[in-house]
Amino acid sequence: MARKGEFREGVRIAVSSKSAYDLYLTRTLKRAQLVRAPSPHASIELFVKDKLEAAAGVKQPLVELARSNPQVRVIDERFMAIEHAMGTPIGRALGARYLREFIEEMKDAGSVAPPAPKQ
Repeated sequence: MARKGEFREGVRIAVSSKSAYDLYLTRTLKRAQLVRAPSPHASIELFVKDKLEAAAGVKQPLVELARSNPQVRVIDERFMAIEHAMGTPIGRALGARYLREFIEEMKDAGSVAPPAPKQ
């Protein structure tokens, strides 16, 4: 596998324009070319239609594509992580309490993964 930012010349990677992974790859890639589509779904369609070498995006839709297309595989390793957060303005105790309860409920339901270990 290529080290961070070290793809060979001519590798084309489909991405959703202005997504977090588009911004990240724009900053880190040295030789590969990003091919932008207007949405995540469109980037996957572009990857398939134009026979691009790679697609970058949210894992679940790529896994679904790989299930239905034996020519596609999803690499287990992630190339980046996005730390999501929720917040509310200071002074809105009711809103803050609601968010804390909601997040705990989502954790209990398995919808929110535990924090990843710091690297």
